[in-house]
Amino acid sequence: MMVLNSVVSTLLLSVSGAFAALGTLQQFTGDFGPNPTGVGFFYYTPAQLASPPPLIVAMHYCTGDAQDYFEGTQYANLADTHGFIVIYPSAPAVGTCFDVASNATLTHNAGGDSLGIASWRVTPLPTGVVLMGAYPDIFAAGSLFSGVPYGCFAGPNAWNTQCALGELILTPQQWGDLVRSGYPGFTGTRPKVQFWHGTADTTLYPQNFWEEIKQWTNVFGVSQTPSSNLTNDPLPGYSRASFGPDVQGILAQGVGHTVPVREGDVLDWFSLSNLTATPSPITSTLPPTSTTVAGHWDQCGGIGFTGPTGTFPIALEHGGPLTLLLL
Repeated sequence: MMVLNSVVSTLLLSVSGAFAALGTLQQFTGDFGPNPTGVGFFYYTPAQLASPPPLIVAMHYCTGDAQDYFEGTQYANLADTHGFIVIYPSAPAVGTCFDVASNATLTHNAGGDSLGIASWRVTPLPTGVVLMGAYPDIFAAGSLFSGVPYGCFAGPNAWNTQCALGELILTPQQWGDLVRSGYPGFTGTRPKVQFWHGTADTTLYPQNFWEEIKQWTNVFGVSQTPSSNLTNDPLPGYSRASFGPDVQGILAQGVGHTVPVREGDVLDWFSLSNLTATPSPITSTLPPTSTTVAGHWDQCGGIGFTGPTGTFPIALEHGGPLTLLLL
């Protein structure tokens, strides 16, 4: 298990009021480094932390926001049990989709939403997401729901119908080269990748699932033939294919957009299921920061969408929620 180390002490000093506001989402409004698009930074810190506490970044779906994802998933509740910290970025664009299309967000240190999220990790506060392609050096693992391959939506427009329909067909080498182009010259350990998709998805068609397999098996240099393939796992009609220890795809029969988030499976993938919190409350002398109001649950734009630029900046996917484990 990889965990955040050096910046945790700074985070604990900075996320004021988290213990007093147990069970609520907090917003950090200070300066945490380059944030060219104004990505919002919200967080949840449980009363008791593991030692050291891992940091999870939970990215909301298109048209949602941080409060929606906080209330609509179990990550905060699980944080109370396991002692990890959850960061909930909030997309700045109209329509609240994260930028996944621009060259800036798809490229290491080039700008876009991804740079703002990454600044949380490399400056006073931790980071967030695009990141598995553009910022592979700061994540340990990612779990992606109902998305597309990295770079599939690249271009000047928010919506790419060819990509959404699953009609952008590339070779494994071409898909892998797109990931590698996000951070040219990177030679470190890449974060392992888990992705989920439904066979009845008519927003981001299921062919994208097979293209993701081609992409990530190429990135990790493993066979497209699964090393294991489990049926009815984790639910009836779901199939879990593993391609070695670093790539896993789950296909859900008859499920549309998006596949419901499986928080327990995500923690298993992150090797955090057995993590326990220690009885050490967080204290702070700083006043609590403000929060935002919640929106309503909705889905990704869909064919004909002409709104905001892309989805989450994981430099990976477009369309559904995403969870990442920081190094």
